[in-house]
Amino acid sequence: MKTITRQKPMEKIMESLKGDTSICIVGCGTCATMCHTGGQEEVLTMKKNLLDSGKVITGWMVVPTACDDLSKEAIRENQQTFSDADSILVMTCAFGVQTIATSIEKPVIPALDTLFIGREDGISIYSEICMQCGECVLESTGGICPVTTCHKGLLNGPCGGTNNGKCEIDKEKDCAWTLIYKRLEKLGRLDRMRKYYPPKNYHAVLKPGRVKIAL
Repeated sequence: MKTITRQKPMEKIMESLKGDTSICIVGCGTCATMCHTGGQEEVLTMKKNLLDSGKVITGWMVVPTACDDLSKEAIRENQQTFSDADSILVMTCAFGVQTIATSIEKPVIPALDTLFIGREDGISIYSEICMQCGECVLESTGGICPVTTCHKGLLNGPCGGTNNGKCEIDKEKDCAWTLIYKRLEKLGRLDRMRKYYPPKNYHAVLKPGRVKIAL
């Protein structure tokens, strides 16, 4: 399971860097590399674009995993690179951006938008598999999440728009509830579809999320 990201438009990045002359660039060797949004190739391309726009690059790096303590170690080991920069352009997920922000007293600028937690279905093709809603219903849906698989996020389906097993919003996409039906039928558990779920409680996970596990 990976964090799926996409790069912000360059004009948006330049707007965020307005007033900053010297920039340090940080990428991530795991999720952002897989998404081709923050690996070495993308970081070097960003470096070139910033140099062409008149910025000074104090240094760049791709840490193995931006969202853990490796980022803090990288900052300590390359203190001069970071101290010379007006701001840090971070080409990682939002978790990595926040990790770096808590590790250094410098403005931190996100170069990417974090989209969802997902899986890789093929080369450069990613699908959301969990929105971490705090109310899992997979026991009644054959292990297929209706919240992320259905365009409408229906907990009781299918809707009236399904046609020959396809979604009315995206006709190239299989209807989530058709998939759920077939899966439950194969498992001999079609009776599970008769369970009614009330409207989703989006307050099941309070924001900001925080939990203490009893040991």
